[in-house]
Amino acid sequence: MAAYGLYSHIQSNKRRSIALLIGLFFLVYLLVFAGALVAEGLTTNAPLDYLVQAAIYDFTKAAPFATVGTIVWVAIAYKFHQSMIDAVTGAREVSRAEEPRLYNLLENLCISRGITMPTLRIADDNALNAFATGLNEKQYSITVTRGLIDALNDQEMEAVIGHELTHIRNGDVRMLVIAVVIAGVISFFGEMIFRLFFQNAYYGGRRSSGDGDRKGGAGAAIIIGLVLIAVAWILSIVIRFALSRRREFLADAGSVELTKNPDAMISALRKIEGRGELHAANSAVMEMCIDNPREGFADLFATHPSVDARVDALVKFTGGHDPGPLAVNFEEPDRLPAPEPEPEGPWGRGEQSQSEAKPFLPDEPPVDLGSGQAGPWGPRRN
Repeated sequence: MAAYGLYSHIQSNKRRSIALLIGLFFLVYLLVFAGALVAEGLTTNAPLDYLVQAAIYDFTKAAPFATVGTIVWVAIAYKFHQSMIDAVTGAREVSRAEEPRLYNLLENLCISRGITMPTLRIADDNALNAFATGLNEKQYSITVTRGLIDALNDQEMEAVIGHELTHIRNGDVRMLVIAVVIAGVISFFGEMIFRLFFQNAYYGGRRSSGDGDRKGGAGAAIIIGLVLIAVAWILSIVIRFALSRRREFLADAGSVELTKNPDAMISALRKIEGRGELHAANSAVMEMCIDNPREGFADLFATHPSVDARVDALVKFTGGHDPGPLAVNFEEPDRLPAPEPEPEGPWGRGEQSQSEAKPFLPDEPPVDLGSGQAGPWGPRRN
């Protein structure tokens, strides 16, 4: 059924995300079965149907261990994912006293919508980017780079914070963190199976020709298993990227809903465009950012829609105006300019010393009251 309206789209995307994550979790079981099939092909030279049945039996034995291992992996990520991300990006938590401008913008948006305020973090990086992390209200956090703080004015910064708050409100952050964790499991075990296979193939290369010919179904079982592993790995990446792409449009629209300022969101995106590369961050962190400049092959593996597509959507649906690509001035955006020197008069303007800056006083009083000399009305009378 088609979805109409922002909130309907949010609910529809939440249902799709849950379905995608369930499918992503089942990829773990597909990987376990593929590994069992490869193992049977490496150890037994038998017809293919026999090897498939043996792999199914091995899968039923290994599935509980795979489930427990995945749950442990998720539990570790649940507890320590923020510390791991901070270690990669160099981010640190800041208080109102350290960053009053940024803290007040975040606090005002949260108060206006009754949102629990996430923690605020700063990454000392010249890149222009921001991202949200966390799995529940106690863990939610928004990280902003130093370069972004210096490049955006208050309205644009408020729009970026509204974008990240929308990711938190819509549950995008939680879904994406879980997807990245499960995809990490798939990548880890997939790489491990490939390494074991090639190691076995290397050391088994000196076997007798009768063992190496694989006249039964062992060769086909190995090929099928490797193909399944590759498919599981590719699908996990595609699903992760699809989760990220779908939500950027909604987060942009949610920011406009919070700030009532589509032009600020558009100008912020134009300034961030092509300047968000966090060199120390891995691909999983870049997927969480407001913009990911790392392009995929033919846009298939792109984690974000293009800035042009996002700006076009904001212009079409929110009535904003696109200024086109913008230059970035890396100065404090709201700092008052220094006062200009006063214009020189007709006789010039000399440098004043500290004593000359005091009010003018004559060296001697105009009337001598203590001497015996005549004053302006005649000699002094004793």
